[in-house]
Amino acid sequence: MKIGIIGAGNIGGTLTRRFSQLGHHVAVANSRGPETLRELALETGATAVSVEQAALDADVVVVTIPENKVPNLPVGFLDGAAKDVVVIDTGNYYPQQRDGRIAEIEDGMTESRWVANQIGFPVVKAFNGIQALHLLSHGKPEGAPHRIALPVAGDDGRAKRVVMDLVNQLGFDPVDAGGLDDSWRQEPGSPVYGRDFDADGVRLALTEAVHVRSPEWRA
Repeated sequence: MKIGIIGAGNIGGTLTRRFSQLGHHVAVANSRGPETLRELALETGATAVSVEQAALDADVVVVTIPENKVPNLPVGFLDGAAKDVVVIDTGNYYPQQRDGRIAEIEDGMTESRWVANQIGFPVVKAFNGIQALHLLSHGKPEGAPHRIALPVAGDDGRAKRVVMDLVNQLGFDPVDAGGLDDSWRQEPGSPVYGRDFDADGVRLALTEAVHVRSPEWRA
């Protein structure tokens, strides 16, 4: 599978490493240019490209950049992707810590719905609540006891199945977390966010979520 990754921070760099290890063809980009990704490319075998090139012929594109940088993505950056490309959003809204105020999210829109609106393309929310180190090293074979589970939310059933299969390949149990408008259940401050639960634990945590942002997660 051809996977384009836009963003090479903690999660983006980790997914570059893991997807490359699994045999996927990975192209990785960041805002500073491909020359700054030379070491990551040498380490992983991934191809360092510009943001404009990251989605070229890609079956899956991962957007893993700060929320406040999403509107700066190049217009038409998905134009060269496969016609049935799946876009994964790993982002989180950190208004006090990084992003500043985003009015629509403050008013109740889910973070990934906002991202989808910004890029003009449906997204699947995944990988937003796991620590990068755990994503890198805590995967286990399917059926292993105490396997960490990750929630996956999206509106398109096929796209969600693609992402859930990738989660499984990485060594984690995928849990269907509903549609994109349900993805508030896995946002920062929710019971599942940042926790290494198994599948039953993730399902329980999703049901226990409260649709009110606590003060530390508001602007």
